[in-house]
Amino acid sequence: MSKRINTTKRPTKIELPEKWLLVDAAGQALGRLASKVAKVLVGKNAATYDPAVVSATKVVVINAAKIKLTGKKLAQKVYYRHSTHMGGLKTTPLAKLMVNQSDEVIRRAVSRMLPKNSLRKIRLDNLKVYADEQHRHIAQQPTKIEL
Repeated sequence: MSKRINTTKRPTKIELPEKWLLVDAAGQALGRLASKVAKVLVGKNAATYDPAVVSATKVVVINAAKIKLTGKKLAQKVYYRHSTHMGGLKTTPLAKLMVNQSDEVIRRAVSRMLPKNSLRKIRLDNLKVYADEQHRHIAQQPTKIEL
């Protein structure tokens, strides 16, 4: 007689209803906000957490331009990327990115806090970041939360 092996049940699409959450970034520290948003995108705040399943929770972050940066980050932090060619290193200072694309600062911080696997891009698609209070997701009626 074979012994039955108990396995954990994976949540289905019905058990993972789509939720929209609204986060106001004004006055919040960048790293603390990004880590909490990443935790929600991964689904660790839900009882049905499964690392192999993408949660259906969408996060809308507003007021990205009013984020708080501690220490000397605004003057010293630099983002790097490389084209893999000789002399192909490109640098972008955080101060310049905050002026031109303040939403990209939050997106990069959250991206780097997500697990480095094939689900990262799918989870990042569930993140919507806007520099001011106006956003396009009024119809989804996002629930405002404090992180």
